[in-house]
Formats: sequence, C-alpha cells, structure tokens
Amino acid sequence: MRKSYFTFGILIFLLLLVAPQDHSLQAQTEDLSQKVAGHWEGAIELPGMKLEVLVDFKLTAEKNLEGVISIPVQKAKDLPLENIKAEAGEISFAIAGVPGNPVFKGKLDESGQKMTGTFSQSGQNFPFTLNKGENPVAKARKALEGIDEVINKALTDLKVPGLALAVIKDKEIILLKGYGLRDVENKLPMTPDTLLAIGSASKAFTTFALARLSDEGKMSWDKPVRTYIPWFKLSDPLITERITPRDLVTHRSGLPRHDLLWYNNYQASREELVRRLAHVQFTADLREKFQYNNLMFLTAGYLLEVLTGKTWEEAIKELVFTPLQMKRSNFSVLDSQKDQDFAQPYAYRDEKIVKIPFRIITNMGPAGSINSSVREMSNWVMVHLNDGKFGETQLLNRATVEDLHLPYTPIAQTPTTTHLSTASYALGWFVDHYRGHQRIHHGGNIDGFSALVSMLPKDGFGFVVLTNRNGTPLPELLVRTLTDKLLGLEPVDWIGEAARNQAKSEEVGKQAEQKAQTRRVKGTKPAHALEEYAGTYFHPGYGELKVVLKDKKLYFTYNGITTPLEHWHYETFNGLRGDDPTFEDMKLTFETDVNGLVASVSGAFEPTADPIIFRKKPDEKFYDAAFLKKFVGKYTLLEQVFSVDLKANTLTLTIPGQPVYELLPVPGDEFTLRGIPIVRIRFIVDQKGEVTSMEISQPGGVFEYKRLAEGPEKKPERK
Repeated sequence: MRKSYFTFGILIFLLLLVAPQDHSLQAQTEDLSQKVAGHWEGAIELPGMKLEVLVDFKLTAEKNLEGVISIPVQKAKDLPLENIKAEAGEISFAIAGVPGNPVFKGKLDESGQKMTGTFSQSGQNFPFTLNKGENPVAKARKALEGIDEVINKALTDLKVPGLALAVIKDKEIILLKGYGLRDVENKLPMTPDTLLAIGSASKAFTTFALARLSDEGKMSWDKPVRTYIPWFKLSDPLITERITPRDLVTHRSGLPRHDLLWYNNYQASREELVRRLAHVQFTADLREKFQYNNLMFLTAGYLLEVLTGKTWEEAIKELVFTPLQMKRSNFSVLDSQKDQDFAQPYAYRDEKIVKIPFRIITNMGPAGSINSSVREMSNWVMVHLNDGKFGETQLLNRATVEDLHLPYTPIAQTPTTTHLSTASYALGWFVDHYRGHQRIHHGGNIDGFSALVSMLPKDGFGFVVLTNRNGTPLPELLVRTLTDKLLGLEPVDWIGEAARNQAKSEEVGKQAEQKAQTRRVKGTKPAHALEEYAGTYFHPGYGELKVVLKDKKLYFTYNGITTPLEHWHYETFNGLRGDDPTFEDMKLTFETDVNGLVASVSGAFEPTADPIIFRKKPDEKFYDAAFLKKFVGKYTLLEQVFSVDLKANTLTLTIPGQPVYELLPVPGDEFTLRGIPIVRIRFIVDQKGEVTSMEISQPGGVFEYKRLAEGPEKKPERK
C-alpha cells in the first residue's frame, strides 16, 4: 500500500512539473506567432536569379496563423498557405494547391525581423530570405499624409470646382474622399458618393462584359464581326469581311473618329448608327495604325446586345454592376439627377468657371455614358488589380484579365515627358510605363466632367479621380503626384507646373483666335441671295443638316444644335457661338451646280478625312403622292408621246422603245432620270397652277413636250 501511495505521489509531482512546461511552450508559440504575423518581403535564390515573394500572415481570433503568398514575376497573387507551424523559433508553411508540394522551412533571427531557411519543391531545395516590412496599406496611408492640402490648392490653381478621389491598394481602399464643390451655386460639397460622369472610362466596362461572354464560349475576339451581325457593313468591303471584335475595341479599324455623326444625336438608334458606318470614309487600312474611334465601341456595345438579347444597359448591369455591388451607378445623366448626391457640370470659358447643360449621350453608352461614384468605382478597380476576382467570386479567368490589359495597338505619339513611355492600346485601356512602372489607365471627358481610372498592376495600386469640369488635366496630374508619393519616387511638381503654364496657354489661345481673322479674304460676297442657301441637306452617314433664313441671317442645325452663320468669304460661312458652342468657328462651304443652283454644303466634320458633303434635298412636297399626281399625263413633241405615271410616291417616265425610268426629285424643283443624272426634267405650270408642258434638258438642248389634253389619245396632225 505504501508503495502505491508513493507511486501516486510521484505522478502528481511529475504532472505538476509538466504543466508549467506545456504552458510555457504554448506561450512561446503564441509569442512566435505574433512575431510572424505581418507582411514579409524577400526572395527565393534560384540558380541565376532571385524569385521575389511577398508573404502576409495574420492571427485569427483563435491565435492561429493564416497566410497568403504572392509571386509578382509569375503573376501569382494571394495564393493561400497551409500547414502553417510556428514552434521553438522555427516556422514552416506550404503553398496550397500548387504541384510539387512547395514548402518553406525557416527560422526567425533574434530580432524577429528576418526569416531564413530552405524552400523545397519537387525534391529540389533552395535558400530563401524574408524580411519583415511595414504593412503595405499602412505604409501607403502614411505616404499620402498631407495630400488634402495639395488637392485643395490644385482645385484653386487649375480652376476646378470639385474632385472625388479613391486610392486602392490591392483589396483595400486607403483613401476615399471628396474635395471642393459638386454644386457651386448651392455650395454643396463633393463626397465619395457623389455621382459624376466617367466618360470614355466606360469603354472598359463594355470589353469586360464581352470578355465574360468570351469566357463562356459565346464569342470569340478573333472571328469576324459578321459572324454575329450578318448585315454589318463598312464602306470598305474587304475590311467588312475581316474586322473582328478585337479590332473594334483596340482602335485599329482604319476609321477616324467621325464623332459629330453621333454627338447630340437623340434620334438615331444604336442599330441605325452602326448601319451608317457603311457610308463614312476610312483613312487607313485595317490594323494599320491607332485611330481613336467611339463608333467602333458603339458597335462593340451593339454586339453585346445581339449576343445577350438584352440592351447594353441591362447586360452591363447583369455582367458587371451587380456582381461588383455598384448599386447607384447608372447609364444616363438624367438618372444621376434623380439621385440625392450628384455633381453639376462646369466648363472654363472666358477665364471663369461656368455651369453648362448636361449632355445626354445614351445612344453612345458603350463608349462613354456611365456615371458612378469613387466609392463604387473602387470595386471596379479591385477586380482588375486582383486578376478578375471580387470577394470570393472569380468573374473573369485570370488569363482573360491579362488579355484585356495587353498592348495590342501601338500609338505613334511622342510622350510629353521623359517620365512616360510611349503608349499602346489594350482592350478598352491605355497601357504605358510611368517612371518604369507599368500603368493601365483610361480617361474620360464629356461635357462638364473629366475622369481618370488608373492602375499600377505590378505595384498593386489603383486610382479613381472624378471631376466636374471638362477638359481639365488635373486627374492625370494628380495620379502622377500620388504615384510619386506611394512609390517613394523623387517628387515632380506636376500640378504646380501646369498651373504656371495655364496663363501662358490662355494668352497663346487668344492670339490664335485673333490671327484666325487673317485667313479671311476681305471684300467678297455670296454668289446667291441668302434665301437660296436655305434648305435641307443630307449625307447617308451623317444624316440631315438644315439651313434656315431668319431675320435676314442664316442658321444651320445639325443633330439638334443650332448655330448662327456669318458670311466669311466667297461661298464659305463661319459658325458663331450659339447656345451650344459645338460648331463655333465651323466653316461651311456651299457649292453651285451647273444649273446655277445651290446644290450642296460641306464642312470638316471629321478633320482627318475629306470634307463631309451634304447634298441639298428637294422640297418635301416632291415626295408627296397627292402633289405629284398633277404631273401625271401624256406629253408630246414631233409625234413622240411620252407618258408620266405615278407609282406610290414616285413619278415614272415611259418613252416608247425604252425601259421605264424613275424620276428622282432634285433641287430646283426638277427631276432627273435614275441612272442618267445628266438629264433634267422640269414641269411648266401656268398662272392657274395647271401643268402645260414638260422640259427635258440634256446635252444638245432643252426640249419642250406639250401636255396632251385629257380624254382619248389623239395623234398630232401632220402639216
């Protein structure tokens, strides 16, 4: 019995000894885990190179370690770690889901700031070193201290009413703020939730949605557009057959901008605008060079409609907005104005900030009609910085995101600074390098708003800058300033330099306006009375242009914009500033035909192409069957009897022994024969309004055919 008690006592003693030791070991493990938690940067020493790795550990509520690893050169980001163990000064962890069982085994030095050891994979061992660094998000926030003062000064110096800014690091927002005023008249502040137009930064939403369809096998970027839209047609038949969706969204179609075709056009549907492309001029071959073109992005958006059976708006909402939780973002400035927090549009004119009307560009939505806030646009940036993943959802394949960002079309343009490389265009994005760091970005400028979405994918930073003044360089200059701070680069006074140059630029602009008068030939006058220029002119691609005479002054209206005209010289007239200044200083030149009639008007509606020629249309009454009916009858000359008949709302001419001709109305209250425009026909009407004869003008003379009286046909008597 005594022996049993003695043995029991020893067990208790041993347990008492062991218990403190276990507690001490647990404490040491927890202390080691706390030291390990954080951000680590270093490299694996492979033969001939060092493979950069970034490792982040964090402690869970249960005091366990979790972690992810990124390998920038392999474009691997946030790969999960498993089997993380930290005991007795040693740490080991494996990369989950990667072949070859990649495992790190190492030790911390006494400072707890350095980890060294061996990386093993597929039976091979390599040394690695990791150094503990400052948390990247905290470091970035620290780098941006004092930025408020910089931005507020920039708003004043560069004459910008307000600005909203978001700065993103990987999956976190590090700065989200509004500056200045969203509404100057009512002194309402800009906020991170203020809705502003993002303009052409909308293009990347169209390509993102199409890329999702591509991932699903519903579209190929490299099959001809006619595969999906059989009627699609351009003015060049060879390009028509070859052009692909990738060509549409990389600005290499061969078409210049032709923006005035759609600008302020509220009448034409998207399909009609795409059909008009069959009548506009190319200035390059397919894939020959970069030429920015909004109409090609419209076509890409229309393709999205065809493929989904939904409107572009519905498709973007389903494929982009909803999964990215962009709940207030919209597609029309009309919708923005229904929100409680939206920005008014402003412009800088005559050395002052003035409020201007919203411009509705719904028809061109796929190229630039999205409105959003910097808060919601942050989610848009995150999905690109994180290889198509948002939250736990992989919206695009990683390879697809990489494809969206690849430079496809080089831009033959000299950079404005040595800090920038030459640029290329990807699928809805510009791509270049800023001070050696890759940039992916797209700006947006539409009436009253300037925007920029920019990313440094290899550095993990993203920026959204939205302003309520059009044509300001501030978004780009601010992003450069922020980039310098975040990357620890030697600062450049981008904003200050622009402010100093602003006054000089304004003075140069004034001098240029004054010199424009020197190009005017003095002492000339129009060849016609002003009323003869009035009428409706038409181009099959650009549509209608109307000229009216009002109070002894000519005005022209195109796409709903009315502009007063002044005589410039000879047959050229100059646009003056109207309520909408779009066509201020636009020169229109009228042309007289061989009959002395004003037959057409032309202007540089696309500066890089030939002048767009609008042909004068006949009076509308010549398309009215009720009016045309009075010309029906038989007309005779030298025993020849010609018959004029009416088919629907078109007159026809029957000449014995010849095919039936259609009579096409032409300016001057005349007709021509379809296919034989050199022949002109005019009907002579007496004072009572009765048609008495028909004049046929052709080479060799003008022949008058008398109208036969109604009733049984009689042959003319011979004398």
